[in-house]
Amino acid sequence: MKQPHFILLTGILALAITAFPQTGGKAKTAVTVIAIDAPMEGPAWARLERQVLDTSTPALIEFYRKYYDSRGYVQCVLRWGADDGPDDAFENFAGWPELHALGGGDEVLRLYLKGHDGMIQQYTAAKTTQVPAGLHGMYYKEFSAQADWMHLGEGLRVFNRMGLSVPNDPKYRDRARRFAGLYMAEDPEAPNYDPRHKLIRSLINGSRGPMLRTATSLDWVGDPVDISKFTAGHAERNYDEMLAHYAEYGDVAGDSFLNLVATTLPLDAYLVTGEAKYKTWIVDYVDAWLERMKQNNGIIPSFVDLDGKIGGPDGKWWGNAYGWGFSPVNPVTGRRENRNRIPRALVGFNNALFVTGDQKYVDAWRNMIDSVNANAVTGNGPKQYPTMYGPNGWYGWQAQPWNVGVVEVWYWSMKPADLERTGKDPWIAYLQGQNAGYPETALQNDLKTVSLVSSAGLFAHVEQDHRRDGGLLNARLRYFDPARKRAGLPEDVGALISEMTDTSTVVTLVNLNRMLPRTVVVQGGAYGEHRIESAEVNGRTINVNRSDFTVKLAPGAGGKIILKMKRYSEKPTETFPEDVARN
Repeated sequence: MKQPHFILLTGILALAITAFPQTGGKAKTAVTVIAIDAPMEGPAWARLERQVLDTSTPALIEFYRKYYDSRGYVQCVLRWGADDGPDDAFENFAGWPELHALGGGDEVLRLYLKGHDGMIQQYTAAKTTQVPAGLHGMYYKEFSAQADWMHLGEGLRVFNRMGLSVPNDPKYRDRARRFAGLYMAEDPEAPNYDPRHKLIRSLINGSRGPMLRTATSLDWVGDPVDISKFTAGHAERNYDEMLAHYAEYGDVAGDSFLNLVATTLPLDAYLVTGEAKYKTWIVDYVDAWLERMKQNNGIIPSFVDLDGKIGGPDGKWWGNAYGWGFSPVNPVTGRRENRNRIPRALVGFNNALFVTGDQKYVDAWRNMIDSVNANAVTGNGPKQYPTMYGPNGWYGWQAQPWNVGVVEVWYWSMKPADLERTGKDPWIAYLQGQNAGYPETALQNDLKTVSLVSSAGLFAHVEQDHRRDGGLLNARLRYFDPARKRAGLPEDVGALISEMTDTSTVVTLVNLNRMLPRTVVVQGGAYGEHRIESAEVNGRTINVNRSDFTVKLAPGAGGKIILKMKRYSEKPTETFPEDVARN
């Protein structure tokens, strides 16, 4: 089944008739409760939102019944490796945590939790016959034995978002701590991290520790397999071509910017425990990379040796698999392809911003964009910009500027100059008042994808997308249902953001039910990282001064509110707002 591309419904609120404080809990400031009873005709976007939420749940249930058994085991060929390994199996639930956190059915939560546990058992029991790291189980201690953080990040897309709905689940909390410990020198069986040099010791790492030798094609691909009955992910026609695809992937020892995705694991633990050691590790590791960028003309290196030297003895800062100079031969076409994975490093910068609110991490990425584009050349034709760097200097020329991370930089900074780089993104255009039909168009497209498709010719890829890379959720606002004590929009409620700046958010909320009232808790940020200072309602300003507040919607009521906000000013947490936890 093709899973829908759920847009983040990061907007909510409406016209208030009364507003009053509600005391209780441990908050320094009392919860603000805004009562709304101004009638509002249900807009098309709100009805479409409810359709997406309501129709997705039964579709995903059907998906689960087709591809998973009663134990939560996926019905596929169990494989090791980057082609169709465990990461691809776990990605079958990608988007499910977000759907539930938006307001999807509780059965979605139950099924993806069961399937996640089932696949951990399945891949713990599954063993390779030739790949050394998987001989005693592809998973060990409920975590991948060894892989790179492009694939580890993809495989953890579901786990990393579980906390949106079940932050207090004992199993989730235990795993968050243990998984973080794999990268914080807390597990002697997994010496992935060097605290003295502040580096992760290999591009390939996991619960059995780092790979410090040259990787082989077998390490990447997995045991021999007859692929004649399957569709190979890179269009290879036989196992030999699968091996040939990874023939130039041997350089893995030493740290890589890909490992910045690993910072999500300590952040998972920080969000459910609040313990300072997790924040400290994230800041120490990302700051070490900022220092390396400073030493490397503002550009993040892709290879740091085990002694902490950028580029090793030869200064090849562009080295290692997936690095700036990584252009291996595709055995199917016979041509070299540029395969650096610079965008994945954005996750680490995002995570450091989450825990500190410090814009220096955004500044560093913006400066790198400028540094790369400063190497543009002009000849007989248009200016050309590089995208790769190797022994002979910059290459991979293109007509447009290198723009990796421009949308993220704008979203994190909200600076006008950063907005100018984002181009013709339809969502951003909508937020600037230039694409009024965007919400309806996007939601209608989502509805078209909520249908079953046959994917019988694949290994672990039942159906997935690769829009995520192991990071956490960025959202200006989140919503909770105090009546059901859970994350997500209450039944019948629609929400939409129509404008965002550095300090303000314009949101609309509507109760489509004309018989029953609804109550919704609004939170600043996915993890309460933004403070909502005030809410302007129909010309009246109401003080909030905390990361969440409550809205009581009368039947058929709705409207628009302007929120004044201070972004990245609060300690992020996955703990539910107190109005949800106590009701």
